[in-house]
Amino acid sequence: MSLKNYQHILDQTIEELQKNGELKTLLLHSCCAPCSSYCLTYLAKFFQIVVFYYNPNITKEEEYRKRVEEQKRLIKELNQMDGGSAPELSGMHRIGFVEGAYEPERFYEMAEGLEHAKEGGERCFLCYELRQRMAARYAKEHGFDFFSTTLSVSPHKNADKLNEIGLRISEEYGIRYLVSDFKKKGGYQKSIELSREYHLYRQNYCGCEYSKREREEQEKQRLCGHMDTNV
Repeated sequence: MSLKNYQHILDQTIEELQKNGELKTLLLHSCCAPCSSYCLTYLAKFFQIVVFYYNPNITKEEEYRKRVEEQKRLIKELNQMDGGSAPELSGMHRIGFVEGAYEPERFYEMAEGLEHAKEGGERCFLCYELRQRMAARYAKEHGFDFFSTTLSVSPHKNADKLNEIGLRISEEYGIRYLVSDFKKKGGYQKSIELSREYHLYRQNYCGCEYSKREREEQEKQRLCGHMDTNV
């Protein structure tokens, strides 16, 4: 359970910007097209967004490239939509895209000694920081008003830790962090619906080989348990 209502804080931030008639720029780190789908349809009405795709945790290049192309395809399709054909997208500003460097060696260096850590623990927290820090650096160097990440839309991601890290990095780089818990307001369910609508490639693991291994083991245990009940 989240210790703070980050959705409420986000609502307040958006309300304040609207009152002042300000359209701020946001560099939004994205982990994948499915997770970004809801975040983009929600935030692009209030911010000028550039999606920043930096995910060195995806350690198979073929998988990485497939996810990058899906992200680019989603953005292209959203930019081509108009309020007449999709009223729910009315008022969205065009979305940009930038791809960070693909450097899985940085992830492996970060994960050293934590290869067998449980998913959702210390290794993941360091991975959050690796990706958010690169987003903050890029946002600062290119004059963005805010940076943030789509990661909190997933029920498997720790929103408190994501926001704690984001706010700390925000102080270091001197750029505002847009706090979030995108799974609120049914965000995760909406991301699933949008993934179906846009026929997005959707994965059952975060991206690194460790999360994939753990998910495969869970599936194996689930199947074994199902077989036992039918004996």
